[in-house]
Amino acid sequence: MTSVREEQIAVPAAEPVRRPVSMRLTGRRLIIAVAVALAAAVPLVATSFVTFQVTEVMIYGLAILGLNLLTGFNGQFSLGHSAFYGLGAYTTAILMHNYDVPYYWTLPAAGAVCFAVGFLFGLPALRLQNLYLALATFALANAMPQILKFHALENWTGGVQGLVVDQPDPPSFLPIDGDQWLYYFTLAVILVMFAAAANLIRSRSGRAIMAIRDNPIAAAAMGINLSLYKTLTFGVSALYTGVAGALGALAVAFVAPDSFTIFLSISLLVGLVIGGVGSIPGCLFGGLFVLYVPNIANSLSTGLAGALYGVILLLVIFVMPAGAAGFVRFVLARLARFRQS
Repeated sequence: MTSVREEQIAVPAAEPVRRPVSMRLTGRRLIIAVAVALAAAVPLVATSFVTFQVTEVMIYGLAILGLNLLTGFNGQFSLGHSAFYGLGAYTTAILMHNYDVPYYWTLPAAGAVCFAVGFLFGLPALRLQNLYLALATFALANAMPQILKFHALENWTGGVQGLVVDQPDPPSFLPIDGDQWLYYFTLAVILVMFAAAANLIRSRSGRAIMAIRDNPIAAAAMGINLSLYKTLTFGVSALYTGVAGALGALAVAFVAPDSFTIFLSISLLVGLVIGGVGSIPGCLFGGLFVLYVPNIANSLSTGLAGALYGVILLLVIFVMPAGAAGFVRFVLARLARFRQS
């Protein structure tokens, strides 16, 4: 027999120690619990104006999540989500102003209306791809303010004057004001809808949605109904953005056609890219960017606010080319390597 030298025996390299899945889930749940606790404490220590601003951040984050479900997870590009945001806002305003419907019932109504419109719009959009779909949604965003101003609909929409929305009053047994109650109401809706989106992405339907994004031909070969999943994703995306619009109407207490222009769609798209395409928690960071960065640029220089906003946007993209979510993953990976070394 031939003897094998000891140094010739291949010794497998030591693999990095990975935490069990249960530990990772426990750590993730702990982080979520701490974040929710900190969010719940904001109205107790912040002023009414800061509470209102954080409420707006959560609303924008929900609207960006709706766009993320369509673009980040399904690969359909949209420039028309300002139309769904405005449709949800006007659904709440019309139901409360004209029919005295309680504010909490207007949210599911706004979501249902936007889901139906998004689903129906998604049917003809099946024949369009990439830039052509973007142009179709761009046309929708441009048309929506004009439709809301149409004189035949003025009895419902209020025309160019818009509609005033009464802010919800807090329950009598709670020692908080209206701004704080709206904050907690929005936080509860955000938690439910973000959890629903996370469960959707992890489900079988979510895997089918992402398979269509990655390779439509392979997805069809596996038996996935492309038409059904694309239109359903368009509808669900519109539903999320419509609920965000309904919350926005309650927060601002006013709706007008010129509040839902193409600029809002572009802002949501910017928030999606900055937060991280395909990241659910990153949508909230995108909401922060959409709300605060234009105000910061305007406070630095009123005349050069647009230029400063562009410079800040370029710097953020240069530092975080994969968005905030990608930057966090990069930092965590570097920390893990540093601990192993």
